[in-house]
Amino acid sequence: MGQGRIVQINVSPGGVPKLPVPAARVTELGLEGDQHRDREHHGGPERALCIFAMEQIRVLQAEGHEVSPGAIGENLTVEGLDWERVTPGSRLELGAGVLIEVTRYTSPCFKIKTSFAGGDFSRVSQKSRPGSSRVYARVIREGMIRQGDTVRLVNLTPE
Repeated sequence: MGQGRIVQINVSPGGVPKLPVPAARVTELGLEGDQHRDREHHGGPERALCIFAMEQIRVLQAEGHEVSPGAIGENLTVEGLDWERVTPGSRLELGAGVLIEVTRYTSPCFKIKTSFAGGDFSRVSQKSRPGSSRVYARVIREGMIRQGDTVRLVNLTPE
């Protein structure tokens, strides 16, 4: 699936959970109104946005984890994409022209452990559970996004 939609846009003054907003401006440093407490591990141009799939959230919920959109720190909760194809180097178009590029998988942090049964936040680690991780992205083209906007995989990394 090469096209999906933005389920939720999430921001916070720092930390988790990130809370929903109906729209946001995407800049090279991320969403306006979103802050990071730990700037060594979060934020910056190469980690401007954190993205996660609603389908993965549903899998986690079915396993008994208390994960919901924004709970584990993603800025964008998306659905309808083939999540296994959202890999470093992939580009996504958000809404009417925002363009981002996935830079890497997001390492899980102990601060999200309360969302996981038994505190097992490694459940979203790309190393131990390939395909279940959030991803970081850099912003190539800035602009506005809104909840419900389309998300399109515009190029796929080679297999």
